[in-house]
Amino acid sequence: MSDTLTLGCPHCHAINRVSQARLADGPRCGKCKSPFFTGEPVELTAANFRALVERSELPVVVDFWAAWCGPCKMMAPIFAEAARELEPRMRFAKLDTEAQQPLAGRFGIRSIPTLIVFRNGQEVARQPGLLQPAQLRQWLAPHLAG
Repeated sequence: MSDTLTLGCPHCHAINRVSQARLADGPRCGKCKSPFFTGEPVELTAANFRALVERSELPVVVDFWAAWCGPCKMMAPIFAEAARELEPRMRFAKLDTEAQQPLAGRFGIRSIPTLIVFRNGQEVARQPGLLQPAQLRQWLAPHLAG
């Protein structure tokens, strides 16, 4: 693997090359100067999915959820805490299955919450259902960069 990673900016969706050694230094987008990582999950849409997931060389874990889903509401703070702990070794993102039905359908989402880890735009792991914090960290551990 090279010294640099391709990352999409969560703000302007520009594709950037970022040194792996500098991920923890708070890298910023070369185009809009916004930070790549904020410690919060990024909201995915049809407009930004390609830049943030498909073109990313950094692993991305996506939480497929819906506002009406009780287990999704329970998972939200657990997922947000994992983002605060584990970024920038992995990007955290959320996809509202009600607002983004074509994307959810593309991945065959049948139950929510469902977590999918993508690496280089390809699905490498899937976990349906609510996970407790320790379970989530254990499940994500083999997929973290660096």
